[in-house]
Amino acid sequence: MSESEINTNAKSIHDRILTLDAHIDIEVSFFTPEKLGVTGYEKLASLEKMEEGGLDAAFFVAYSEQGPLTAEGYVRAYERAVEKIETIHRVIEDLMPDRVGLALHPDDVLPIHNAGKIVAIIALENGYPIGEDLENLKRFCGLGGRYITLALVGHNQICDSKWSPAGPESVHGGLSSFGGEVVAEMNKLGFIIDVSHISKRSMLDAFGLSKAPVIVSHSGVQRIGGVGNVLDDEELDGLKENGGVIHIVGLKRAIKADPPEKTAEINDLRKEFGFSVEFWPFFQAFQKAPEEKRAAYERRLEEIEKKYGRASVQDLVDHIDYVVKHIGIDHVGISSDFYDYSYSLDGWRDAGETFNVTLELVRRGYTVEEIEKIWSGNTLRVWREVEDVVAELQKGS
Repeated sequence: MSESEINTNAKSIHDRILTLDAHIDIEVSFFTPEKLGVTGYEKLASLEKMEEGGLDAAFFVAYSEQGPLTAEGYVRAYERAVEKIETIHRVIEDLMPDRVGLALHPDDVLPIHNAGKIVAIIALENGYPIGEDLENLKRFCGLGGRYITLALVGHNQICDSKWSPAGPESVHGGLSSFGGEVVAEMNKLGFIIDVSHISKRSMLDAFGLSKAPVIVSHSGVQRIGGVGNVLDDEELDGLKENGGVIHIVGLKRAIKADPPEKTAEINDLRKEFGFSVEFWPFFQAFQKAPEEKRAAYERRLEEIEKKYGRASVQDLVDHIDYVVKHIGIDHVGISSDFYDYSYSLDGWRDAGETFNVTLELVRRGYTVEEIEKIWSGNTLRVWREVEDVVAELQKGS
């Protein structure tokens, strides 16, 4: 098949299947308007970019940074999470009701899509805002939340994180006793449990305790490359046994580790701009830096990227290939976690380039049915099974 024929075939497939992104943070990208001259995160997942790239649906995520495990910290986090979720409702219901629809159940997704609208599903990243009150889970469910990432960066009251900068390696040794209660309550309420970012022991505990399949909403595979939020083979095996799905993320750090020479140049650049070389302190400082400083840094970073190359759509599909071979086609999905062009992949720099992922899957020989599973079928299957568990638990109560 010629390149032109492959492209035509891929376009036909992309147009007829439902593409679902399992993780887009609303803080930086929830349908933000296009701004002339802006090349950073404010354009990555605008409604226009989604429509341009044929990205049909997404879990829009109200994320919460980890704070102190105190009553005051929990209240602040809860209020901020509610504020973000209410923003999603306001955008959908007041500003864009003719272009976006909110899905509360898996069977809502296709009717919204068939009506010509973008499908929005609400999620929360970090269980920290739950505090120590299971009633907050019910409140978030009532607000339309449909998955919760149990932890983010730093241990919380629910479980240990995979990554706790400047903190102890472990606090609970996996899920806390309260975390076990959270898992059980999420099963009862119909929340999908997201185990991205949590420690290996926490993840294995969640696999064992959850009566429903879980997801990894945004991650990579350790054996293929990447650092940070990535899974090893034992975690993948546990995910298969649980019946869950890992969504390979379009963030270069999780997809392809930089060679030492490139890392050294980036570290020197960070020092030059007065940033920490350690990723999380750098990330936090960069977010707060003036726009001019961020833009200057990114111009210099782009020069380094051109010199060494960056992770690409091809690298992302390498991760998909590995998951398919290791645990099967039914256990892999896709997410972007769009933040900033400097974190994006060549070929999927923003939602407007979503087609390139489908194109690479076609080039690798995946069938229409397999591509549909990867883009949305597997995720919707998990969501349906989560709701089936709710029905079973209600019968037994």
